[in-house]
Amino acid sequence: MKPTIKIDYVSDVACPWCAVGLGNLNQAIAKFRDQVNFEVRFHPFELNPNMPLGGQDAIEHLTEKYGLTAEEVKANQANIRTKALEAGFEFHPEGRKRVYNTFDAHRLLYWAGQEFGLEKQAILKKELLKTYFCLAVNLDDRENLIDAVIRSGLDSGRAQDVLKNNEFAREVREEESTYTNAGINSVPSIILNDQYLLQGAQPTESFVQTFEQLIQKS
Repeated sequence: MKPTIKIDYVSDVACPWCAVGLGNLNQAIAKFRDQVNFEVRFHPFELNPNMPLGGQDAIEHLTEKYGLTAEEVKANQANIRTKALEAGFEFHPEGRKRVYNTFDAHRLLYWAGQEFGLEKQAILKKELLKTYFCLAVNLDDRENLIDAVIRSGLDSGRAQDVLKNNEFAREVREEESTYTNAGINSVPSIILNDQYLLQGAQPTESFVQTFEQLIQKS
């Protein structure tokens, strides 16, 4: 009987390094499919919980947040695009245009996990990351979120009801509080088997080494 590695992936769909880390994680998982069962859950974290409707210009936001010049931000974005491509995400060449609140996206991810299971949740997670970073479209426009739902093979009518009726808002808030109260204040944060914490966009090799260690202990 194959052992199971449980992975709790705490992240935001507006976090480029979360996309890089996820791509690298999936590459590592692919190397161990014959040896291990993986149980991957995605949990919410909002980088910009107070961002108003309409968002903020991305360059403006990043220069203000990190104290960088516009040129430094653009250089960082070019580096991230390279890392993302290696991880399987082809980011938009001009970068994301604006920074948005992501609460609606997290509600949809919670819904997908509850009503369709973890595999569908994972597909939707990837499509939402693509929506923001590869298509570089407006996350405040719910039609763009519904398009990601459709690409994931999920029920678009049900998704529209979730968004319209503010479903799963309490559950997402509770999950956010659980992880921030546990000391998670940056993403991605990856918790393995409820015991081991990896933070940041780990390279594929780091995940491979960690999986090997967990298999030895199982």
